[in-house]
Amino acid sequence: MAGHANSISKMNGSNRNILKKYGLLIALLSLCIIFSLTSPVFVTEQNILNILNQVSINAILAIGVTFVIIIGGIDLGLGSYVALTGCLAALLAQSSDGTLLPILVGVGAGLVIGYINGLIITKGKLAAFIVTLGMMTIARGGALVISEGRPISNLSPAFNHIAGGTILGIQIPILIVLAILIISFFVLKKTVFGRYVYAVGGNAEAARASGINVNKIKMYVYILCGGLAGVAGIIQASRITTGQPSIGVGYELDAIAAAVIGGTSLSGGSGKIMGTIIGALIIGVINNGLDLLNVPSYFQQIIKGMIIIGALLLDRKSEN
Repeated sequence: MAGHANSISKMNGSNRNILKKYGLLIALLSLCIIFSLTSPVFVTEQNILNILNQVSINAILAIGVTFVIIIGGIDLGLGSYVALTGCLAALLAQSSDGTLLPILVGVGAGLVIGYINGLIITKGKLAAFIVTLGMMTIARGGALVISEGRPISNLSPAFNHIAGGTILGIQIPILIVLAILIISFFVLKKTVFGRYVYAVGGNAEAARASGINVNKIKMYVYILCGGLAGVAGIIQASRITTGQPSIGVGYELDAIAAAVIGGTSLSGGSGKIMGTIIGALIIGVINNGLDLLNVPSYFQQIIKGMIIIGALLLDRKSEN
């Protein structure tokens, strides 16, 4: 009997290890199988590329907010940053045939937003929730002021090519996400800065006692998150060929959901970039699959929420 009990215990432990390592992939593959069975269009090469392209903006935002959540912070203004940086880039893309200036200004604006967030949070000692909530309103208002409440159109073909062009048959936004993914993975896994990010999120006081400049790490992380939001804003403006001040509502929720689904703990100290990417793909597959099935948008929200919770439960089950 004891041997049988040990055998069952080992089997359960093995199952938990499998879920811990591959739970998210199992959830993603399960969704892909379900949608491929219900819609033959889902598994076509064109649709797969469409999913990856559509996921690009959320993936970029999710990578940025993963860093923020790992240090124990939060950023609720990502959608508004996308709108503001997109409008700034679009404004310059009207008067310039090149892409360098719009890109520099868009990303630069995101970096400045991140710097201001980090400065107020660290020096002003205010909660990140409150600071980024306020910045969300400021950025949205800034986008409306810059655009005078109207879409900024007639952008240069070169700027529109950022999201509309391809390299070797692959859309440029997908390649941008791949580059950001590789760099972010390396930074978190292989650099001193990455180790400090985890240390600050795990225990800020212990990190400070060990000689880590906690405020500086937090500043850098919020600047990084803002800069990536600027990249996302440029891609979004290029994709829809306008600077749209009302764009981005709810983007921060999808980005945070992707990070949390991917295993990033809201209490800080843990998280993986690859998990975040899988989380973003899960959300993208859900959106695409439900659209192919012609599910009304108001039902999509309910179904997407239920699937996200299910994916989280599957992942968390592996930790028990």
